[in-house]
Amino acid sequence: MDFKFEIANAVAKAANIDVNEVFDAIEIPPDADLGDFSFPCFKLAKNLKKAPPVIAAELMDGINDLDFVRRIAQTGAYLNFFIKRDAYAKAVLAKINLEGKNFGRSDIGGGGTIVIDYSHPNMAKPFHVGHLRSTVIGHALYNIFNALGYRSFSINYLGDWGTQFGKVIAAYEKWGNEDDVKKGGIRELNRLYVKFHEEVDNGDKALDDVARAWHNKMEAGDEYAMRLWQWIKDISMEEYAKIYDLLGISFDSYQGESYYNDKMEPVVQELKDSGILKQDKGAWLVDLERFKMPPCLVLRSDGGTLYATRDITSALHRKSEYDFVKALYVTSHEQSLHFAQFFKVVELMGYDWAATQLLHVPFGYMNLPQGKMSTRKGNVLLMEDLLEQTFEKITEIIDKKNPNLADKENVAKQVGIGAIIFNDLYNSRIKDVEFSWERMLSFEGETGPYVQYTHARCCSVLGKATIGFDDADLSLLTSDEEFALIKILSTFPERIEEAAQKYEPFIISRFAMQCAQAFNKFYHENPILKADEDLQEARLYLTDCTKTVIAAALKLIGIAAPQEM
Repeated sequence: MDFKFEIANAVAKAANIDVNEVFDAIEIPPDADLGDFSFPCFKLAKNLKKAPPVIAAELMDGINDLDFVRRIAQTGAYLNFFIKRDAYAKAVLAKINLEGKNFGRSDIGGGGTIVIDYSHPNMAKPFHVGHLRSTVIGHALYNIFNALGYRSFSINYLGDWGTQFGKVIAAYEKWGNEDDVKKGGIRELNRLYVKFHEEVDNGDKALDDVARAWHNKMEAGDEYAMRLWQWIKDISMEEYAKIYDLLGISFDSYQGESYYNDKMEPVVQELKDSGILKQDKGAWLVDLERFKMPPCLVLRSDGGTLYATRDITSALHRKSEYDFVKALYVTSHEQSLHFAQFFKVVELMGYDWAATQLLHVPFGYMNLPQGKMSTRKGNVLLMEDLLEQTFEKITEIIDKKNPNLADKENVAKQVGIGAIIFNDLYNSRIKDVEFSWERMLSFEGETGPYVQYTHARCCSVLGKATIGFDDADLSLLTSDEEFALIKILSTFPERIEEAAQKYEPFIISRFAMQCAQAFNKFYHENPILKADEDLQEARLYLTDCTKTVIAAALKLIGIAAPQEM
């Protein structure tokens, strides 16, 4: 039984309104003394022309008895429902047990394709923690939409073209050599990139012209320039593959910017034919003044293409290739104007779907304690270093807490990666994240290791049990702590849908934390293995369901659930 829907249906009949409107408004009160479900009557005041408390009182009188509700009470404008705990426990836990790891999943997506563009590091630059946000947010959304019956398609739109390559090649030709690059890999390429900007900042402005010249050679197909470009790209991809492998992330497509080099000309011609592309001082642009935006530059005065040229082309190509219902671009909030501009250009070209199906998913910065990162200034924390140091620190903690832990190295990696990802996804994506070793790696408080440890605790309890619990009497689960935990577990399907609707993975992270906190309170207040047999069976059943749901939630956000820590 879907208790929330049944309550919504009863209220809808009494108020003579749509059941979905009621369902969306029903809340779970923060204080259990105020009920298990609550319907606020404020929205009905305008149509019914009555004060919300009056409406609540009238609705309470008009609702027929519900056999799973023990009491209905009015508190001001709220109509509060108190559920019969035994019936609720049996219904919720039986459903979790039946569906197992699929609990919370649905087919509301109907197989529609969601294209998600994320991670996209710039070639010749090392993968640092600044790239982490796009990577883990995008991967979580990929998992969340798959769980709702969509077909997620991940694209790593690699920054493998543009003036940055001209800068790297110019720096390599001036200060680098093949042996150093082969030995140092992407770190050496980054050193050259940083040196290039240092020299420009120190007054050597001519370097910018040299870089542009190399980029022009690339666009013209110069054999030597293209050989260097491919070499740099191969070195970069080899380094990125190591990071993605450790994070457990793969992509359906690695079509970078260069993929569209031979596809832009027809699109530019289409823009010209549509009449919206205008020439201004040799450059070609789309005037967006009436939409309160600066013009969108499509071609430079020298005929060179820009980010917008490629993004417009890629949007049209992806729509044709995948027929998506949504295309998400997971990038920093500072690029919001760029996306608004090129989305509008695609719409002005006559593609109405652009207005509803192209979506920018912005996020805030990942900051080091000393401030904002900058690849140009070399002020970054490299992901390879971060992961290595995290694994070392987690191993030290394990050595102190559980020195005999089996498969210690693998667990350290799972917990370390979980700590990093959870720290990133624990708040709304638009908020900046400040990197903190102490907070991130703590096994206490609101951290990834705390949630993973709770899962391991569930596994430990179940492993020590000497009796089965398949036929447990779940009606015995009526304590405050048990009921609070069951209520949280029951909301998992709604949390997944909410996370998808808002493009907010942190909703799943917060849910996993709520589960962990509620289970640990239940664990400390209610003996499990020392309870009498019938109650022990019921509590083991609840523990098993909690383990299942925590693992499913962690998996959605790309975190492993160790069985032992």
